Amino acid sequence: MAASETGSPARPGARAGSGSTVSVLVAVAIVVADMVGVGVFTSLGFQVKDIPSGFSILLLWTVGGIVALCGVFSYGELGAMFPRSSGEYNFLGRAYHPAFGFVAGWVSATVGFAAPVALAAMAFGEYGKSVLPNAPPMALAIGVVWLVSLVQLTGVRHSSTFQLISTILKVVLIMAFLASGFVIGSAQPVSFAPSASDFTHIVSAPFAISLVFVMYSFSGWNAATYIIGEVRLPERNVPRAMLIGTLIVLVLYVALNAVFLYTAPIDKLAGQLDVARISGSYIFGELGGRIVGAMICFGLISSISAMMWIGPRVMMTMGEDIPVLRPFARRSTGGAPAYAILFQLTVASLMLFTRSFEAVLEFIQFSLLFCSFFTVLGVIKLRITHPDLPRPYRAWGYPITPVVFLLVTGFMMYYLLKEQPLRSFLGLLIMFSGLLIYAVFRKRVDQVPVAATGRE
Repeated sequence: MAASETGSPARPGARAGSGSTVSVLVAVAIVVADMVGVGVFTSLGFQVKDIPSGFSILLLWTVGGIVALCGVFSYGELGAMFPRSSGEYNFLGRAYHPAFGFVAGWVSATVGFAAPVALAAMAFGEYGKSVLPNAPPMALAIGVVWLVSLVQLTGVRHSSTFQLISTILKVVLIMAFLASGFVIGSAQPVSFAPSASDFTHIVSAPFAISLVFVMYSFSGWNAATYIIGEVRLPERNVPRAMLIGTLIVLVLYVALNAVFLYTAPIDKLAGQLDVARISGSYIFGELGGRIVGAMICFGLISSISAMMWIGPRVMMTMGEDIPVLRPFARRSTGGAPAYAILFQLTVASLMLFTRSFEAVLEFIQFSLLFCSFFTVLGVIKLRITHPDLPRPYRAWGYPITPVVFLLVTGFMMYYLLKEQPLRSFLGLLIMFSGLLIYAVFRKRVDQVPVAATGRE
């Protein structure tokens, strides 16, 4: 795209970057990297407290993956219809109203990605002590965010190479851990075959609540929709990338939890946060903690890279539509939205220094679920109100798959409202602040007709 030369935004509805360079393999890497963080390595201990069954636990993670796939199918349809970077900002603006899209974009561009980047960086700093015992965690956290950001600033080509290599390394390390667990780990008395007692676990409240946290571990399956404008043949490759990436993560998650249960006693895992370290100590002995720490540490690099790539694309696309944000739409000669990347880097760094990212993450959970819920609902809405719009890809299993996603996401929002009413309310306030900002600039925001296909 020539924006690197002129600095002018693309017209609304145009793909952000007609010279698309990201292959489907790199798009898959972004999905996998964005999904696999620390969640799968820490949540099992709280699940087995109330669900002490190998079969039920693996079913729990399988159900989470299936629900994520239901979301993939719906986002795939919208992505093929409106192939423009920025995810929910684009989809909600097309399906409902530009104001709704702006609210989603406001949350994502300001804190929606910066807070998870800061959390992953702090986790990198803590696990980094396994590799560099004397290094201060904060220095490691700041260092990895700045290093990854510098790579992103070099352009899309170098970002693609870095993302692909770091994600492949992450998957290889996880597969090596899995193989070690099954080959040299000592089998525990746990059964993965279904039994009569499993039905009681599956229909219990702890199973439903645990599914909420499993779904958080699967978040990121929609990562490819934030860079649609940079993907080759997006109408075909973006749905494919999300599907392949989510299937890979589903297999990895089920296998990891199987290894944790296979190698470590359930009573040693119950209630513990560092289940991966516990499992590693049973597999590798005294070195287990350091080996697992190093594995997670290296894996987090690709996660931070993915979020530092896709997050700034939201601000970039908003800058293409809103004159006051126009500087964020400018790209470097390498195709990187430099000002948008620097903005997210600044916010993430401030959150690290103030340790405010933990509070922000708690506040925005409801907002992010809210936007995902209405994005998938938008697929149903557009099928009814605009049945003749071109759909290069149609959601598999429609209407069952979007309804399944809506039911589970609706339950998650209900759970957050019930258990964390103040935090959910503060999340809504963040969205409301975006609506107020939109109202100030509404006369300058381009009104994008829903019938626009997003093609030039």
